[in-house]
Amino acid sequence: MYMLRILSQGDRERIHGTGMRVLAEVGVRILDGDIYRMVAEAGGIPDEKDKNALRFPDKMVKKYLALCPKRFTLRDRGGVTDVVESGGKPLYLTSNGITYSRGASKKAVDIGEKEFVEFVRVVDKLDNVGAIVGTSLADYPPQARDYAGFMLMAKYTDKHLRPCIYTPAGAETIIEMADVILEGKPLRDNMFFTLGYSVVSPLTWSRTALELFYKTRGHGIPLMINSEPMAGGTSPVTLAGSLAMADAEVISGIVVNQIIEPGRPCVYNAGFAHVMDMLTATVLTGSPENALLQAAGAEMAAYHGLPCASWALSEALSLDSQAAYEKMMTLLAHTLANVNLIWGVGNIETSKTISPEAAVIDNEMIGNCLRFAAGVKVDDDRLAFDIIKETGFGGNFLETDHTMDHFREELRSSRLPNREHRLMWERKGSKSIDEKAADTVNGILSGKTDYYLTGVQMEKLEKIKNKKMSNI
Repeated sequence: MYMLRILSQGDRERIHGTGMRVLAEVGVRILDGDIYRMVAEAGGIPDEKDKNALRFPDKMVKKYLALCPKRFTLRDRGGVTDVVESGGKPLYLTSNGITYSRGASKKAVDIGEKEFVEFVRVVDKLDNVGAIVGTSLADYPPQARDYAGFMLMAKYTDKHLRPCIYTPAGAETIIEMADVILEGKPLRDNMFFTLGYSVVSPLTWSRTALELFYKTRGHGIPLMINSEPMAGGTSPVTLAGSLAMADAEVISGIVVNQIIEPGRPCVYNAGFAHVMDMLTATVLTGSPENALLQAAGAEMAAYHGLPCASWALSEALSLDSQAAYEKMMTLLAHTLANVNLIWGVGNIETSKTISPEAAVIDNEMIGNCLRFAAGVKVDDDRLAFDIIKETGFGGNFLETDHTMDHFREELRSSRLPNREHRLMWERKGSKSIDEKAADTVNGILSGKTDYYLTGVQMEKLEKIKNKKMSNI
C-alpha cells in the first residue's frame, strides 16, 4: 500500500517524456570503445559533435527496457529471501564511508579493518537491517578494498552483502570468492550479494562502470543503476528537471545492461539524489528536497514497473538532534514511498562517516517507520464493539483476552527509547538514547564473536586475496 504520493500520473508522464527527449536529442556519453560499439550496433545513434556520445532513439529504449525483469529475489546466507519488486516491502542497508566514529565522540578516524569489523558485528545483530554495504578500508591498497571488505563482511555476518566496487577486476575477484563461500552452489540461485554503479552526472557512463557491467555479466547478478543528480550543480536546480535527467541516466544504464546481458535484473535508482546548498556550496543529502527527490524517484521507478532504491542520510557530524530529525524524515518518507532498497543505516556526515551507535538508533527508527507504514487495520475484531460493550463504564481493557490477543501486533515495544518515569530513569543513571545505544554497542562487541565462514573457507579466501594483491 502506497501511503505517500509526490507526483501525479500526469507528472510522471511529463518527467519520463522529458527523459526520453534527453536520450533521443542529447544522448549519453559511453566512455568505453567496445561498449560504445555494442550500443551503436543495437540502435544507438552517434552524436555529430561528441565522438563518445550516442543518442538513444525511443524504439531502442522501449525494446531493451522491456527486457529488464520486474522482480527478482535476494538472499542471505541465513535462509532469508526477499522478493524485490515495485511496491514491495523495503530492505534496509548500511552505506559506505571513509571515516568511523564512536558514540558521543565528535572525532572521526579512517576506516580500517578493525573499525569495519566492529561495525559489521554490531549491524549483524540489528533485526531491522537486512544488508551490509562494503566500504573503503584505509589499511588496504585502493585496488583491493572492495574484495578485502567483501571477505570481512562474509566472515562476520550472514546478511545480504552489497560490496562497493573500486575496480572491475575487484568485482571479478568477488565472484571468485563467492564460489568459495557458496562451496560450489550456483550463484544464480543463491544471490547473497548484489552490485551497482553510478553514472557521472550529467549523462556520462565511465569506463570503470561499463567494464564492471561487462565483466560481471553471465551470472544474473542484480545491479543498482544509480543516478546521483545534484540539483543546482550537476543537474537542474528544479526538482522536476533533476528527476527528468535522472530518469534519462538510469534508463540509459538499464538499456546498456540489457544489451550486454539480456534479462539481467536492474534496480532503478534515482534516489541517491543531492542538492546544492546555495549559502555554503556544500552538497546536501538530508534536506527536505532530498526526501522529495528520493520519494519521487521511487514513484518514477513504479511508473516503469521496476524496483527502486534511495538513501536516508544526514549532514550532521555527530549523533545529535540534526542527525535524528534528518534521518527520521528521510527514512519515513522512503518507507512510505515503498522504496525497495533503503541505504544509510549507521551513516552521518553526508555518508562520509559510519557509526555503530548511529546504526543502533537507525534500527530503532526503522522499526517505528515500519509500524507507521503498517497503518490501521480495520475489521470487526479490531473495532472491538463487543469488548467495549462488555467492559462498559467502570472496567478496564488491560485484563481482557482481546488486549492479550492484539497488543503485540498493535503496539510496538522497544527498550531503547526512554519510556519510564523520571524517578526510575534517574535511578538507572539518567541515560540518553545515545548513551543507551553506546551500551548496546559495547554489549555486542564485548560478547562472543560469531563467525560465518569455516577455517577452510577463510584459508581459501585469504589465498585469493593475497594472490590478487601481489599483482597490484
